Formats: sequence, structure tokens, C-alpha cells
Amino acid sequence: MSRTFLLAGGGTAGHVNPLLATAAELSERGYRTVALGTEQGLEAELVPLAGVELRTIPKAATPRRVGLGAVSFPWRLVGAIRAAGRILDDVRPDVVAGFGGYVSAPAYVAAHRRGLPIVVHEANARPGLANRWGARWASRVAVQFPGTRLQGAEVAGFPLRKEVVELATLRRAGKADDVRARARAALKWPDDAVAALVVGGSLGAARLNKAVAEAIPAIVGHGIHLIHLTGKGKDEDAERAFGDLPAKHRRQYVIREYEHNMGMAYAAVDAIVCRAGAGTMAEVGALGFPALYVPLPIGNGEQSLNAAASVDAGAATLIEDDQLTGAALTLRLEAMLLDQDTGRAMASAARRIGIVDGAERLADMIEGAAR
Repeated sequence: MSRTFLLAGGGTAGHVNPLLATAAELSERGYRTVALGTEQGLEAELVPLAGVELRTIPKAATPRRVGLGAVSFPWRLVGAIRAAGRILDDVRPDVVAGFGGYVSAPAYVAAHRRGLPIVVHEANARPGLANRWGARWASRVAVQFPGTRLQGAEVAGFPLRKEVVELATLRRAGKADDVRARARAALKWPDDAVAALVVGGSLGAARLNKAVAEAIPAIVGHGIHLIHLTGKGKDEDAERAFGDLPAKHRRQYVIREYEHNMGMAYAAVDAIVCRAGAGTMAEVGALGFPALYVPLPIGNGEQSLNAAASVDAGAATLIEDDQLTGAALTLRLEAMLLDQDTGRAMASAARRIGIVDGAERLADMIEGAAR
């Protein structure tokens, strides 16, 4: 009889993307997968688009400050747990797997009360409250970073999107030349260009975007090509800097608010500059890129912790947000791209610690937890 697995996670791409990658792997193995989320989070759009069944519970996010939300939180959490329990009774999953966040906590409690096996996936080096809670009852606990403090933690990596897995596999086999050539031809770049991708993202993009705008004359003057993803509505500084460039250098600087085909963007470049979110770091490591991480200085400091293992391994360098300048960015890019020995050593280290088959590893753990 075919098994059914319920995957709980939502709110942000950091929870939804690994859920979808894991669902795809389990579906390929012939299992039924059901996602648990809310009607407000990113999952409400992305999960149905991926062809995965979505069941929803009321949102019960942990309040960050004292107020009416904090007073009503216990009642909202109880309601979410009850709703999750009703869904479990209807779906009758063999295992409940959670990816953290406010969707997973009610799922863990409801599953524990019913004696269902639980699998926890923690993407960050510093685990969140929901996964610290769920790990106490879990049959298996998967983490991305060594040293993550969760009971029973096993390093399994991060479930990656199929396009990233395919490109990473080609790069590691030394067979990515054709896709690289196509990506560069689409940008009208020479095949032998040295190039980097800067991911400004959505949260905290302003400082990265400003540093790139300051540095771009020196960067392109040294022959470096750049794709700069600024975030929606945040390209003003970049466009101004582009306009100030000599015409002969403008083709080297590509500005986009958002990239729908990240596989092609990755294929075109040799190094990455980005924040240190768990999902982005997993992709960078799997692809074997030298990286410059600029941790976002919010939350509980998890991005700095995320970057530590890559920096210690020699796969990346780090600049704290308040120390990022155009000059500092230029120096780090030149080291990664123009010093061949440095770039090769960093890429080799990234490949050593990067994990390509995170979705397969997590699916194996979920399968193994089924009774």
C-alpha cells in the first residue's frame, strides 16, 4: 500500500522551497505528498503551482513584541493545533515532516499527540523555536550545517530545486561548458569573461546595492562582468551607476530586479556575492562557487552563523553589513575572480562541503521513519 507523507512549512521561501523539492523527490518515488500551510504565506501560491495538494491551518506566528497579538497568541496556537489535528485525521499520513516556522509547530504537536513519526528539517545553523520543540519528539532530525544544536541532528543538506541540482551535477562532472556558453551568449558576453552574480534580494538589499553602485566603475574597469539582482523597486542606485559608465563597459553590467531563471544566471558566472540565507548558501555550495557573504544583521544572528562553516572551510569570505563598502567589495571580487589560485582553492573547498542530494537524503530519512 502506498504511503502518504505530510510536509509542514510555510511563510517564506526558506521553508517552502525545500518542502517542494522534498515533495517532488517523494512523488517520484511513488508516494502521496500533502503540504500543510496557511492561506497567507508564500505556500498558498507556490504549492498549488507545483501540483502539490495543500491543506491550510490558521496562522499562529509567534509574536515578536508585547501587545494584543501576544495576548491572543495562545488561543490562536490552540486553534492551529486543533486544525492540524483534523487534517492529520483526514489525511492519515505515515510521517509528518516539518521545515520549521509557525506552520510546523502545530503540526508537530498534533502529530505527537497521535503517535505519528516526526521528521524535522532545520536549514539554519541556529535552529528556530518550532524545530527545537519538534526535535524532542522526532524520529529523525536533518540539518544543513554541522554543529547545529538539535537533539539527534544528522547533516543532510538542503533540498534543492531541480534546476540547481542539474547544473551542480554538470559543474561537478566538468560538463557545464555548453550551458555556460549559452548563458553568456544570451548576455552578449565573451565566453572567456570573468563574472560574478550579486544577489541583493528583498530584505536588506539597500547596502549591497549601494556598494555595487559605488564599486562598478572599478569592477568593470578591471574586466569583470556582473549580474546584479537588486530586488523589486530597488534598482535606482544601480541604474544611475550604469548610466554613468562609459558606453564600452555597459554590456559588462547587467541589472535585473528579479531573475526568473536562476539556473541560467548561475551558469553564466564564476563567483557569488549575497546574503547568508540558508537556501542561497545551499545552492552556492552545491554549485561550487567561491562566495562573499554579507550576513543580514537582523533576527537572532543566524546568517553570520550560517556563513561560519563556509568561511572556516576556505570556501567563502565574509564582510559584516556595517563594513561593506564599494572598495571592500571590489577587493574581494578581484581576489575571487582575478587571482586564479585563490578562486580555484575557494571553489574546491565549496565543492567539498556543498551537498547536492539534500532532497534525496531527506526523503530517505522520511521513508525510514515510516512504520
